[in-house]
Amino acid sequence: MPSRSLLSQRAFALFWWARICSSLAFQMQSVAIGWRVYALTGSAFDLGLIGLAQFLPIALLTLPVGHVADRYDRRLIVASCQLVEGAAGVLLALGTAAGWLGVDGIFAIVTLIGAARAFEAPTLSALMPGLVEESRLQQASAWSASASQTATIIGPALGGIFYAVAASVPFALAAFLFLLASALVALIRVSRRPAGRAPATLRSVLSGIAFIWKHPAVLGAISLDLFAVLLGGATALLPIYARDILHTGSWGLGMLRAAPAAGALAMSLVLARTPLRRRAGPKMFAAVVVFGVATIVFGVSRSLPLSIAALLVLGAADVVSVVIRFALVQLRTPDDMRGRVSAVNMLFIGTSNQLGEFESGTTAALLGTVPATVLGGVATIVVALLWMRLFPSLRDVDELGRG
Repeated sequence: MPSRSLLSQRAFALFWWARICSSLAFQMQSVAIGWRVYALTGSAFDLGLIGLAQFLPIALLTLPVGHVADRYDRRLIVASCQLVEGAAGVLLALGTAAGWLGVDGIFAIVTLIGAARAFEAPTLSALMPGLVEESRLQQASAWSASASQTATIIGPALGGIFYAVAASVPFALAAFLFLLASALVALIRVSRRPAGRAPATLRSVLSGIAFIWKHPAVLGAISLDLFAVLLGGATALLPIYARDILHTGSWGLGMLRAAPAAGALAMSLVLARTPLRRRAGPKMFAAVVVFGVATIVFGVSRSLPLSIAALLVLGAADVVSVVIRFALVQLRTPDDMRGRVSAVNMLFIGTSNQLGEFESGTTAALLGTVPATVLGGVATIVVALLWMRLFPSLRDVDELGRG
């Protein structure tokens, strides 16, 4: 649980519980979608297409999303997006239970979810700094990550267990949780008012990109996530590891999906209690290298306990990088620009996660699952070392301030 001083702030408490509900819903839904598609097709390429279906709306909507997040009520944008995600969960549940929802229909619904998340994620990131004191943003970021990761531990496991009961059950539960999250966000009250409904000029829409380009440390942090996770992510291949390599069932897939979150949760609790004070840049790069090494170990493992251990380390390393990047980007961005900058940041994150799943599925189809995973881990390490040379201002970041 967050420290009492943060939970005593009503706005942050509502945000925190909404974050748990939406993260739990998304993880349950994701593991169920992956298992359902693989059960219907048995194709690694189709697993990769799930990521592509989520990424394309993010890529197409990034620029207008940022403008909207800086001009309209961020709470209502997030709440509306979660309503759409809840409706998508209802469609998945009904279609799966009745048997009329095929793979093409699943991809269409996943695309709708991707469009909703294209608006939700950057707006949510831009909303949080307005809920806490600036001096506590790193801690709030760590607690937010802990909320997300706590749900991520429970979500995949519940998704696998309830899928074994009936394929429609995790979709129905996810729909309920998305609707609950929407209600919680709608109850948040903040003093900040939208900047005004000014027309979306080309200069205004593109200003987020211009800001990032002028700040090398911010550009380096965002692009590091893009290339490191794009090349090193193996999440899309977990159904293959669970069934064909580690020889377990949907419950094992849930355990594998939960393991990175468990490691991330443990590290989030450490960072929330003991924020990083010095040498933030070197620590971020070290975390990315550890992420790559853990990916390689997972890739070659044939033991479920070793695979889970590697994913635990992977998750712990990833959250260090996430917390540093979030604090650095948000603290160095003016509030009236946070929506646009966060939108560009989320495009990079979406590219690394969703498009990374497509890359993993395609590479696995061409090279094989194990070689693709190991190659991705090696590439992550190479990217970290290269970025240390390309972005010395990021490497030399000491304290996480406006700088």
